[in-house]
Amino acid sequence: MAHGAVSKVVLAYSGGLDTSVILKWLQEEYGCEVVTFTADIGQGEELEPARAKAQAAGVKEIFIEDLREEFVRDFVFPMFRANTLYEGEYLLGTSIARPLIGKRLIEIAALTGADAIAHGATGKGNDQVRFELTAYALNPDIKIIAPWREWDLLSREKLMDYAAQHGIAVEMKRDGTKSPYSMDANLLHISYEGYDLEDPWVEPSQEMWRWSVAPEDAPDQATLIELTFEQGDCVAIDGTRLTPAAVLAELNRLGGANGIGRSDIVENRYVGMKSRGCYETPGGTILLKAHRAMESLTLDREAAHLKDELMPRYASLVYNGYWFAPERTMLQAAIDATQEVVNGVVRLRLYKGNVMVVGRKSEHNSLFDASIATFEEDAGAYDQADATGFIRLNALRLRVARRLRG
Repeated sequence: MAHGAVSKVVLAYSGGLDTSVILKWLQEEYGCEVVTFTADIGQGEELEPARAKAQAAGVKEIFIEDLREEFVRDFVFPMFRANTLYEGEYLLGTSIARPLIGKRLIEIAALTGADAIAHGATGKGNDQVRFELTAYALNPDIKIIAPWREWDLLSREKLMDYAAQHGIAVEMKRDGTKSPYSMDANLLHISYEGYDLEDPWVEPSQEMWRWSVAPEDAPDQATLIELTFEQGDCVAIDGTRLTPAAVLAELNRLGGANGIGRSDIVENRYVGMKSRGCYETPGGTILLKAHRAMESLTLDREAAHLKDELMPRYASLVYNGYWFAPERTMLQAAIDATQEVVNGVVRLRLYKGNVMVVGRKSEHNSLFDASIATFEEDAGAYDQADATGFIRLNALRLRVARRLRG
């Protein structure tokens, strides 16, 4: 993109080193007006300093928005209705936040008359893909500026030099309080990459983890909780109704206190490389276990199995940035249709890193019939003799094949 082709740009802005440099760089290199957008999706940081930094940089239009409820209600919960895991392990905490941020970038661009958006994702990662696929899906004519794919400020040292040359205030925390890792946090998870984690043989230090105690240091007494589900979403904990964001925040607290939700993964990025990351997802780990337990009681066998077959495709769509693609919308509609009956209560025991289902009930939607499943005499509810023909019919192809092969 030729510099000067943009008159106003909306920047996804945190106020940290990278986006503070990007803000100034956009003003200088593109000569354009910059609008900043900072989203609160539960990262647990004070966001008002970002406003002061943007004002100091001459920004006139500053958006700082609390999106926690929308994030959980419209993005996290729909994803968990699908029991989504990427490559069998990753609960997609970073992936699912990007379409919401991208959506608001496009909406703010329309509101302010901006003709471009900008983000601080690097050219090696997945986030650039997620932001930009979202943007183009919602506004095919939007211009996108990705500084990391344009500039030569490709190290922290160069960024610091640029900041010093341009009078950009940068917090310097060299007293051990600043993590050496590249971290991303929201209400669903916190992630850690880089530094010593770039060697997949190195075990993460205990000091790295922020949200959870080590399982061996968790309480010796288990925590019992009950989660209430309505149409596939958790709406109450121990009988107390909570908003979606409050549900996830409380599950994070309970899970973290019991050493739940740590994972160490080598994943396949969409851009082609393998990447090692560590994640803490205490609330999500509990929610996934409970939701599957609720479905085990209420979903028809074939519907449940079909959902499990579709889930890896759904997970890849979320991971790769296709939240607003028609195929994800189509899958969501199918998944949500199954959730109408996923109502009831699941009892869980949280103990030293483990989430154990110890009870489940559904007043109106349980498909479990004790009169059929019982090992005692069932008063004719199930004729065991019927199994003979069932087995023989299903064995027919196996018997024919064995006879043919001798």
